[in-house]
Amino acid sequence: MKILIFGLGALGTVFAVSLKNAGHTVYAFVKEKYLDQLKNKPLQITGLFGDKQAYIDQYFTNPEDLKLLDLDLIILTVKAFDTEKALSQIKNFIKPNTLLLIAQNGYGNYEKAIQIFPKNQVILSRIIFGAKVISPGMAEVTVFGDDVVIGQPEKAIPKETLEKIAQIFTQAGIPTRVSEDVYAILWEKIIYNSALNPLGALLERTYGELAENYETRFIMDQIIDEIFTVLKTYNIQLRWKSSEEYKEHFYQRLIPPTAGHYPSMYYDLKNGKKTEIDALNGAIVNLAEQKGLETPVNKFITLLVKLREKVT
Repeated sequence: MKILIFGLGALGTVFAVSLKNAGHTVYAFVKEKYLDQLKNKPLQITGLFGDKQAYIDQYFTNPEDLKLLDLDLIILTVKAFDTEKALSQIKNFIKPNTLLLIAQNGYGNYEKAIQIFPKNQVILSRIIFGAKVISPGMAEVTVFGDDVVIGQPEKAIPKETLEKIAQIFTQAGIPTRVSEDVYAILWEKIIYNSALNPLGALLERTYGELAENYETRFIMDQIIDEIFTVLKTYNIQLRWKSSEEYKEHFYQRLIPPTAGHYPSMYYDLKNGKKTEIDALNGAIVNLAEQKGLETPVNKFITLLVKLREKVT
């Protein structure tokens, strides 16, 4: 396949190296300021997916230069706050036969994409392996919670096409499966991230430490309860009938394999970067307000993170 990785942070680097190693043509779209640090040397990954390196076929910084490429797949891996800008840039060069995979955290990325592109070009994914940037062009896979899940929520893409992409990712060393429930599965990750990421970042604690302490566990329970109330109002169906069922799964099944993990938001705050809080707890607050609901714990957490962004 001819694949473009749009955004070469930790996640993008993992996809780029893995897919290039598997024999595919891989391009990368990056910000101009990073180009000199990336070109003329191999990208590298280390950690749970093994030690690998690869020379990318070509780097791009200007969307206009991509118009001549006939791409099979674009993997969008930019931070959620850059989604709108990225989609507007992709719109300038994407071909009708090119698929766009949304590989990002939080709520709203898929929703923004299908406002611009036909649904039969947009694939949604849930990614629950964790990676961090060691240096520009080098990433470490630090945690693996489950397979990557891909799908088209409205069933607008043939399952055979999705299965082919899943097979390609799996053969490249990124375990992937297809699910018709991808939207519900993504929401489960949004709940997971909303409960863990802000507290882990603000308190500088791992997921396991957050779950061990009564105080943080109480706050996480409140975050989860509020989210379930909002989702019920929007009639968004999950695999769990109640927040209590989800919390049992959350503490017993989800946290143990990621107990030693710090959220990416932790590294964002430490490095003085903007976080994805608006696509997580902030999105919950906005969805609630549209229905006249209050989510005080999610709002409080959102405001705390925004304050830290200002003073970090």
